[in-house]
Amino acid sequence: MEIIGSGLDATEIERIADTIERYGDRFVHRIFTEGEIAYCRRKRDFASSFAARFAAKEAAMKALGTGHSRGVYWRGIEVVRHHGPPQLRFHGGAAARFEAMGATGSLLTITHSRELAIAHVLLLRAG
Repeated sequence: MEIIGSGLDATEIERIADTIERYGDRFVHRIFTEGEIAYCRRKRDFASSFAARFAAKEAAMKALGTGHSRGVYWRGIEVVRHHGPPQLRFHGGAAARFEAMGATGSLLTITHSRELAIAHVLLLRAG
C-alpha cells in the first residue's frame, strides 16, 4: 500500500457547539449526512461527536488536496461507524476526486478531549 494523501485537522468543540446553538438544523443539515446526524444525536455529548466528524471531513478534504472546492463538499464526505473503527465514505465530487487520485482505500483516526476534536486521514493506493 502506498500513501497518496494525508490530512490532519483539529476542531474546537465549543465552536461547533456554539454554531449548532446559533444556527441549529440549518448548520447541521448543511454539513452532515442523515446517518451522521442520527449517530451524533444519540450521544449525550453530541457536540463532541459532531466536532469529531467535522474534523474528519476537514482532514479528508486536505488529504484529497482540494479543501472545500472542486466539487468536494461537506456532505460528500461521510463518517460511518458500524461495530468497529470509524471509516470514510466518499460521495459525489469527493468520490470522483478519490477515484481520480487512484485511491483504493482510506484510514481515519478520530479522538477528542474536552476542548478539541482531532482527526487524521490517510488515502491509500494498492500496489
